[in-house]
Amino acid sequence: MQNINIRKAAESDIELLIKLRFDYLTDNYGEPFASDVENALIEQLREYYPKHLKTDDFIAALGDIDGKVAGTAFMVITEKPANPQSFSTGKTALILNVLTYPEYRRQGLATKLMEFLINEAKKANVSYIELTATSMGKPVYEKVGFTERSHGNFTEMKLNLI
Repeated sequence: MQNINIRKAAESDIELLIKLRFDYLTDNYGEPFASDVENALIEQLREYYPKHLKTDDFIAALGDIDGKVAGTAFMVITEKPANPQSFSTGKTALILNVLTYPEYRRQGLATKLMEFLINEAKKANVSYIELTATSMGKPVYEKVGFTERSHGNFTEMKLNLI
């Protein structure tokens, strides 16, 4: 059995977080980015991570197996005016960038990352956590309690501005 350790990323992990973000994007989109796009992303991430790690509205969980970084998961917490039916605390969270490197899959790392972030969300008084699941990730998320959303009378919509 491998020794799995989960920890919260710190400001000293900025370059590692950038690498993990690019590894996640490459794993999901399968191709390298044009150098100007890559440079713009790096610039934004170098500003984003230090700013948001300090405010606790962004939590990056890092998973090590036997001392090597094997995966990560990010959680963004937002606060808005409360809604008594769905977010009575006014706080919601979004999980993104769940990544386990292929050689470390099927060892429980993603489950432990999710459990860690769920506990952090509870400490932060978050009403609910949402995410978008891939077919590979869906069983992990269901294992820790996520269910598919029913929209009732509401239709999710999106307007792309860029």
